[in-house]
Parts: sequence; structure tokens; C-alpha cells
Amino acid sequence: MPVESPTMSQEHPAPLSAAAEAALTASACAFALTQCRTVAVVGLSPKTHRDSYEVAHYMQRKGWRIIPINPNASEILGEKAYPTLMEAAKEHRIELVDVFRNSADVPPVVDEAISIGAKAIWLQLGIFHETAAAKARALDIPVVQNRCLMVEHARSV
Repeated sequence: MPVESPTMSQEHPAPLSAAAEAALTASACAFALTQCRTVAVVGLSPKTHRDSYEVAHYMQRKGWRIIPINPNASEILGEKAYPTLMEAAKEHRIELVDVFRNSADVPPVVDEAISIGAKAIWLQLGIFHETAAAKARALDIPVVQNRCLMVEHARSV
């Protein structure tokens, strides 16, 4: 059994090699795109010019169920908006959590995704949090980082 170095811990996981990250990402993308159809979009904006709106609207047009997570909105894309994943999970079975928040805001979102039993977590372009991703992956929850759900979906069809 390998010995954990003083710099490796749950707080700061060892970085994955580029090849390992690419393999995990490809596997997580494939899983999310084939096994999930209900997506909670954390940080979904009601503003039509925002990327979160464009991505969620695209996925909705492709037949995915969108559950907006935005504490400052009551409805987005014709769907009731919820202040948190926990509130949304009281009424919906959430399969995928798609995150449009700053990287620093990711850990509590991942914790909520884990607690509601989400099947996968997707961090949009420019969003990374290796510690939070490692926590989810340790529980066999696939995580995609720094990828656009809409772009990956379009590539897969």
C-alpha cells in the first residue's frame, strides 16, 4: 500500500496526470450524457444572454428536464426555480448537477450534490475544484470539470 506523502491529503489531493484526467473526463462525459436526463443547473440565470441560460435552454430543447437552482429567481425557462439543491431534491430526482458558479463556490455545491444522491456532477468551462472533484470521485460519482455540457452533447449526437 502506498504511503501518503505529507503534501497529499483529502484537503489537497495529488494532481492527476493529464492522461488520467482525460480518461476520467471522457468516462464521466459519456456517463452523464447517456445516463442522465434530469439536470439541476446551479447558477442558472434568467438573463437570456448568459451562458447558463443558453446551455440550459439547449438541453431543454433536446428533451432534458431542467431544474433551475437560483435563490434570486422564482421561475426560469418555464420551470420553478429553487434556492438550493436540497430544496429541489424534495420535489425532484436530480441525476446531474451542472454548475455555473465560481470555482471557489464549488465545494458546498458538491457536498449538496452528494447528499441528494446525484449520479454525476458537471463543472462548466473555466470551473475547476480538484479537492471537491476528488471527494465526489471517491464516492464513485463521475465529475466533469472545465467542459461545456451543450458542446459535449452536440458532439455526441
